Amino acid sequence: MSQPARRRSPWTFVVASLCAAFLVAAPACGPKSGPPEAKLKFAVSFPEAKSAAPLDGRVLLMISNDGSSEPRRQISDGAKTQLIFGVDVDQLAPGREAVVDASAFGYPLRSLAEIPAGEYYVQALLNRYETFRRSDGHVVKLPPDKGEGQRWNAKPGNLYSAPAKMKIDPASAETIRISLDQEIPPIPPPQDTKYIRHERIQSRLLTEFWGTPMFLGACLLLPEGFDEHPDARYPLIVNHGHFPYTFSGFRTEPPDPDLEPDYSERFRLEGYNRIQQEYAYRFYKDWTGPNFPRVILMEIQHANPYYDDSYAVNSANLGPYGDAIVQELIPYIETKYRGLGKGWARFMYGGSTGGWEALAAQVFYPDEFNGCVAACPDPIDFRAYTIVNIYEHKNAYHADGPWKKTPRPGLRNWLGEVGTTLKQANDRESAIASRGRSGEQWDIWQAVYSPVGEDGYPKPIWNRETGEIDPAVAQYWKENYDLGYILQRDWKTLGPKLQGKIHIYVGDMDNYYLNNAVYLVEAFLESTKDPYYAGDVDYGDRAEHCWNGDHTRPNALSRLRYHQMYIPKAAERMRKTAPLGADLTSWRY
Repeated sequence: MSQPARRRSPWTFVVASLCAAFLVAAPACGPKSGPPEAKLKFAVSFPEAKSAAPLDGRVLLMISNDGSSEPRRQISDGAKTQLIFGVDVDQLAPGREAVVDASAFGYPLRSLAEIPAGEYYVQALLNRYETFRRSDGHVVKLPPDKGEGQRWNAKPGNLYSAPAKMKIDPASAETIRISLDQEIPPIPPPQDTKYIRHERIQSRLLTEFWGTPMFLGACLLLPEGFDEHPDARYPLIVNHGHFPYTFSGFRTEPPDPDLEPDYSERFRLEGYNRIQQEYAYRFYKDWTGPNFPRVILMEIQHANPYYDDSYAVNSANLGPYGDAIVQELIPYIETKYRGLGKGWARFMYGGSTGGWEALAAQVFYPDEFNGCVAACPDPIDFRAYTIVNIYEHKNAYHADGPWKKTPRPGLRNWLGEVGTTLKQANDRESAIASRGRSGEQWDIWQAVYSPVGEDGYPKPIWNRETGEIDPAVAQYWKENYDLGYILQRDWKTLGPKLQGKIHIYVGDMDNYYLNNAVYLVEAFLESTKDPYYAGDVDYGDRAEHCWNGDHTRPNALSRLRYHQMYIPKAAERMRKTAPLGADLTSWRY
């Protein structure tokens, strides 16, 4: 989400024109001349002043024809993306050069050889890896999170060069040398306030898995009157989503009258930053008002070496994050902040990645939570893994016919105009990193859902170059993480525990086709008899990602009101379903 203190969404939200969409077009008939032979090389090194020890990682070279910002900030799935090329380095010593040439994997152009000669802005960066010796016996090199939420272009400690404008000619035999003489500084810790608190604990479960200290964090919003009511005990509301630096969307002061208005390309709105401040202030007024439920609201920090969060489940590649959150973090928070500490007094909601997490945690820990809202969830049925059926399709990147291959789209707007293909989106991640280490969307799905490969990294669901799907990996995904399939397989035991707890909302023009999986899950839920699921599934007409069930406001505004929409409903459900003798009074003041 485009909030100042939060990481971007699992996706880069782009509304692109159809004419810029399918770069993977059918080749023209007749002879075709390829790019000139590439002789140009970039030699990238770092000085000893930045590190006296050799470094592991991925050297990234960015080339841009747009000087409005640094090239490292211009790589996306959108039509306006600039170029990126990457090579792995192991034990790169200070002063030693890593060579980026025509063989380096690139996006959206596959090779340096394809770049037209001309003037460009050039920048290089080293995304640093560390070595992890996991309890499963595998030794892997991965980029640890440094408090930034797994963003390679903003990770503290990463080395980079200042952008330089230069002439590039792939046909020349020139070697262009770049020194990584800049370093991204540490991120200062967030500050506690009257309402907002920050907690961090070392997880025993995750530390044992990774073989090094691993931590979980929480950003908390405490209820009005918390200090004045020391005997009150509170329900816990978990707002799942991407890495939060602090609790955002809560503002105790009116909007800044001197704030210079910006423009939201995603929502096509002028002054969206002021709108965000207005709604953050409204939330503060509602939160502290006399009729708002008094609850503890928690956002989780579970960034890991593969992504900005763990998807809140146990995983062969990421470790037991589901258990660590439920068995370690939540009890710690409830004990310290006077939570009620029972499943009937816990509720979850979230959008996109957070939507999948809310539903998955409810399914995998049915007794520990009393309901979930999954708004615009990541694919909850892998028969519609966005637009791929991983069980029946042979290839993820294109549909095959006797005479043509039709590229599968990866991003659309509300009119159906396509902005990128699945192949292009996967190529971007392959340029950023090998072995599923990009810290981006397709790689984290693979890391969470896949078994461990022989090399210790996630086993690919499909060949990243060709798109050919591995049916054995698909079957593993099905049995362990396909929520639609698991609900059907286990409904006899799950159904009685989930009755009334599942609520799913999505736009029928979701940018990433996430509504397709919801249709499939809804069909099963509505057919349930013993018992009927007794929840709800709803769709926003022509609504893009991330519609959350509000038919009265556009996405741009409803996304700023998750808490007001869901917390009163959660409190009402707790009141109606609390066991006999439960505390329904101390927190209702």
